[in-house]
Amino acid sequence: MSVHSQTRRTSVPQLMARKGQEKIVALTAYSAPIARLMDGVVDMILVGDSTAMVAYNMRDTLSITVEQMAAHAAAVVRTAQQPCVMVDMPFGSYQESPQQAFKNAAHMLAVSGADGVKLEGGEPLAATTQFLVERGIPVLAHVGLMPQYVNTMGGFRAQGMSDESAQRIMQDAAAHQQAGAWGVVIEGVAESLGRQITQQLDIPTIGIGASPACDGQILVTEDILNLSGGRIPRFAHTFADAASVITQGIQAYADQVRSGDFPTKDNCFGVKKG
Repeated sequence: MSVHSQTRRTSVPQLMARKGQEKIVALTAYSAPIARLMDGVVDMILVGDSTAMVAYNMRDTLSITVEQMAAHAAAVVRTAQQPCVMVDMPFGSYQESPQQAFKNAAHMLAVSGADGVKLEGGEPLAATTQFLVERGIPVLAHVGLMPQYVNTMGGFRAQGMSDESAQRIMQDAAAHQQAGAWGVVIEGVAESLGRQITQQLDIPTIGIGASPACDGQILVTEDILNLSGGRIPRFAHTFADAASVITQGIQAYADQVRSGDFPTKDNCFGVKKG
């Protein structure tokens, strides 16, 4: 008889049970040092395809690969023991067919140990969500402003600003719920639409530039720590200026190396103290 190890990691069912009860706190993480600082604080970590822009300084999210996402997710899973960890399906890894999506999702979960995947797409991708869920892969859907659709959306523009657009996004979210998604990320939409989707769905909504009424919130960690090196999105907020602290530390190191104050003999081997 096999013995299953006990884990404190927050599960997908536990997050689903928070709908309307307790806010879900989520952030992105791509590396062990950041994931370590989040452990025991956030409920969910998303290893987002924003890794492309934040970690690799790419122009958009379209160029990152399945292997890169799996490697970053593995680092996060090995480090953070308590939050639920979701990993983004990168562009081109799931749009061709549900079978392609399952192959790549199963590979990323096997390599990384993540708890599920997130995929962007409206109602046409609901069949893929259902295909994955029926085969044991938890899916977090993503509607509204979808960075992987930046070329067809004409840039990073708020969505759901017209009645027609809002209705379409409502249908997108409902279709993924019906397909078995455990939750829906709503990004960059009119506040009233984010609120309405949250009220009408039975699964949690996680907002990013959506509405305070969403069942949870997520932001890019580098945005809230002033580490993005560029313009902070309107929907984000800088909660700490880590950039200044890091810059000061680097400058202090450089100054002491140049002055000869570092290293001292205390930093060396084979030297008797005193």
